[in-house]
Amino acid sequence: MRSTAHINGHPIHAMLAGFPFAYLIGSACLDAWGRARNQRTAFRAAQVMGALGLGSAVVAAVPGVIDYLFTVPPRSSAKTRATDHLIANASALTLFAVAQGGRRSRDGRPSWWAMVAEAAGAGLMTIAGWLGGTLVVRNQIGVDHRYANAGRSRTTNIRAVDSGPTDVGSEFVDDLGIDQMALVVAGDERIVVARTERGLAAFDDRCSHKGGPLSDGSLACGLVQCPWHGSQFNVHTGDVKQGPADRPIDTYTTRTAHDRVAIRARHRSS
Repeated sequence: MRSTAHINGHPIHAMLAGFPFAYLIGSACLDAWGRARNQRTAFRAAQVMGALGLGSAVVAAVPGVIDYLFTVPPRSSAKTRATDHLIANASALTLFAVAQGGRRSRDGRPSWWAMVAEAAGAGLMTIAGWLGGTLVVRNQIGVDHRYANAGRSRTTNIRAVDSGPTDVGSEFVDDLGIDQMALVVAGDERIVVARTERGLAAFDDRCSHKGGPLSDGSLACGLVQCPWHGSQFNVHTGDVKQGPADRPIDTYTTRTAHDRVAIRARHRSS
């Protein structure tokens, strides 16, 4: 899924994440080297690197939180993984901040407990980095991989309606070509509007397997394929056509009247 916090399509969090990792891990390594060789200059350099690492981590966290809230699909394996990534990073930064307070002001030499905190923080940052890499390569968070003729990636937010049809307008779907999709966010619901040879279809954005974003998948011949594990569903009926998913997705009824497009009550597939 394309990152929400990006510059010309390039995720900002991924650009910045390397700086705190390098500074903080480097700080821990310099402290270990200084302890082993009794090098005071290493302690002072580690103190400066630690401060730079904490500062750059705060900057990198801002686009990361934005993507966590607005890019990662809710109720998915990616959301669980992203939450673990966030907790591991926050815990690591707390440990490094505590370690900074455990230095002697005269030469920057860390106390024994500060070095323990740094070692634990380095381990947590390594775990967080592994989780972040998995979010990119497995869950494709921040990857803009739209296929040929898919049209530009589009999302609109509308007011959720408890009963009756939900109006999504017409401009949003008028330029949808055959086998193109757009995402509608209505409250807690994420609904994909697609155009097939049969006409408009609307269905849940959430794959029933691991919660992958179907709006980021591919659509052909009335079948949508999840980008994470390849499950395929009929967009008009919600039926599973290819696993690993074993449960259908929910579909909606669309209605066009007076040049407006409305999504009617949910039909839960069984």
